Parts: sequence; C-alpha cells; structure tokens
Amino acid sequence: MEPAQPADRVPADRTPPDGQPPVDVPTGPDDGPAGSDPTPPPPVQPAKSERSPKDMAISLLVLLVPIALLLAFYRGFLGGDQATTVDPAPAIEQARAANTFPVSQPQGLGSGWSTVSARYQAVEGGANLRIGYLTPEGRGVQLLQSSVPAERLLPAELTGQGQPQGPSELAGRTWQLYTARGNQQALVLLEPTRTVIVIGDARDNELRELAGALR
Repeated sequence: MEPAQPADRVPADRTPPDGQPPVDVPTGPDDGPAGSDPTPPPPVQPAKSERSPKDMAISLLVLLVPIALLLAFYRGFLGGDQATTVDPAPAIEQARAANTFPVSQPQGLGSGWSTVSARYQAVEGGANLRIGYLTPEGRGVQLLQSSVPAERLLPAELTGQGQPQGPSELAGRTWQLYTARGNQQALVLLEPTRTVIVIGDARDNELRELAGALR
C-alpha cells in the first residue's frame, strides 16, 4: 500500500502517453519546471586605458630618437644625400676607339657638377655615348653624342612633340633649342657625322653652360 499523498499535491506521472519513454523534466526549487533566469547579467564595462597622453608621447619619442640618430649618421658619415659619381673616361675612350663619330667632352665645368653615369653603346643605325650629370642646383642633364641619323634620333630622344624653339650661339657653334618630354628642354647640335643633344630638366643657363663647355 502506498503512503497517503497530501491533498494539495498531485503525484508526478513521468510516463508519457502512448508508451513513450519517460522524460525527466528539470524542476526548480519549488518543484516547478526550471526556467531561464529573467534577470540579464550586468554589462561588462570596457577596461579603461591606464596610459596617459604624456606616457604615449614619451613612448613615441623613444622610438623616434634612434631613427633620427641613424638618419644623421647616414647623411653625415655615409653621404646618404650625395649622388654616386662615376669616371666617364672609360666610356669616352671606348667611343674614341670605335671611331664612329668625333667625341667631345666638357672642359672647365665648375666643381658643383657631378658625373653620375657614362655609357658607350652600339645601337641599330649607329652608336651612342651617353654621359649623365647632376648640376650645381641638383638637376639632371644628359649629354648624348650619336651617329644615329637625326631624323630617327630626335623623335626617339625628344618624343614626337619635340619642336625647335630657335637657334642659340654657344662657343662658336649654332645649337637649336628644342622642347622635350615633360618639363625638359634640349639643345641640339647637328653635324654631318654626329648629333649632339644636351637634355634635362635643368635651367636654361645650366644647359647652355654644359653645351658651351664641349671641346
């Protein structure tokens, strides 16, 4: 015989109908079904940074000081801002030995001029001697002496938009001033066996100085 049940309590029948297996239903503290807590968890406040603007400035300064010291060493002791200079003599001698055209070179240029490239090269239709300079104002100028016919050389070096701007007398020779690519301009000397071009983004007086120094 089962013990008597209280009048206000209904026995829990855990057997589902139709012979299905029993299912355990979780109960709460008052024997009722357990549910989710309706109270949401408190919001998590983001942690505040403990670094002040002063600390950040000090950290940045610590990073910048070594960089500044390395840059000063690179410029002061390694010549980081100076262009690498070359000796144009081997290229000039190679051009003279080829005897393709008469070769000139500047004489009496000031100490502010630097030779940064020099190359003699046989090309289709002739040969070229190119010497690159850095002017006292830090601009680039190229001296080109070539046996390539002018009707082919000028469009290739000055682009198709290159136009003559008038003659210019320099050291007893008549040069032609031309426009060139971008902001460049050129001085062109046409001779029977060679064409000489002085071209760059340098000022007009520096182009004239280089062209007039050719001997």
